[in-house]
Amino acid sequence: MLADEFGREVTGVRVSLTDRCNFDCVYCHNEGLGDTRGPMAPREHEMSTDDVVRFLEVAAEFDVDSVKFTGGEPLLRDDLEEIVARTPDSMEVSLTTNGTMLPGRAADLVEAGLDRVNISQDALDEETFKQVTQAGAYDAVMDGVDAALDAGLAPVKLNMVVFEQTAGYVPEMVEHVADNAGLRLQLIEYMPEIAGHPEWAVDIERVHGWLDEQADRVERREMHDRRRYWVTPDGIDIDEATDGDGSVDESAAGMVEIVDPVENPTFCANCHRVRVTHEGYLKGCLNRNDDLRSMGEMTRAEIRETFRETVANRVPYYGEYMVKEDGQWVVNEDYLTEDGEFAEDAYPVIDEEVADD
Repeated sequence: MLADEFGREVTGVRVSLTDRCNFDCVYCHNEGLGDTRGPMAPREHEMSTDDVVRFLEVAAEFDVDSVKFTGGEPLLRDDLEEIVARTPDSMEVSLTTNGTMLPGRAADLVEAGLDRVNISQDALDEETFKQVTQAGAYDAVMDGVDAALDAGLAPVKLNMVVFEQTAGYVPEMVEHVADNAGLRLQLIEYMPEIAGHPEWAVDIERVHGWLDEQADRVERREMHDRRRYWVTPDGIDIDEATDGDGSVDESAAGMVEIVDPVENPTFCANCHRVRVTHEGYLKGCLNRNDDLRSMGEMTRAEIRETFRETVANRVPYYGEYMVKEDGQWVVNEDYLTEDGEFAEDAYPVIDEEVADD
């Protein structure tokens, strides 16, 4: 298993299959692109089925045990079922989607080997949903959630980006997952450095504080140092939703997590995932584009070497690679050369306890 300069072993990969998307979400920097009439074969600039599988087979050689397929909208690839089926058996397979094309495909994806799914759903209010996604697909998303549950993908994680236009719907979404078996909620911190509009950001700690008051039980997840909030429906005591081994029965309670990479100093310090763009570039971090490394013509030897280089050159992000100046996140000058380029040999020491988490 490969580890970076900070002791973080890479155990997972996140693979984008396309930049096309049938949504045009206001908080995203590149969605709504390309031909969205329906699923189709990979375009010339996208990795082919064989390209994706070849990379995953090499990653498995380094004991990477999970892959998440994403986009754009990955269900706009008509070969998604084949890719899932050909993914190495040693890998857990998950998918991030807007859910609109899950009806009619969810069962086939499960048969192919899909283990988990995240579905974007930013509001339960149809008009707000349309404003945020720039798509009139609210009913299709709800049908997609049902299709995922019917196919046996529970728990289904609902992804909700929390910013000015959606923050008021958080209580309703929390109640929704508490009342409906098989659903979890991920509240994702808005990242203005990707989408702009810093005025849309909300204080995520206030959301944590509100959930602390609402939750019947709070747990801490080691990965990314994230808190888990368990919320029961009205009239149900948490003890009634707890099994004999102390775990919570998700058919009787809803689980909420907050994904907060900006203000959580240990979030990126505990990251164990490398990303692959739809064009076949490896990158060590979602929010960096100065570390893109092409896998060339996709020979296995090139992939192995490029994967090693990408892992070796990973850096922590918020609070280290990125620092706050005058309220704005900027690149730490310690990582830059005199010409303003990324210095590959610049690795400031971080706290050993953080590195070992």
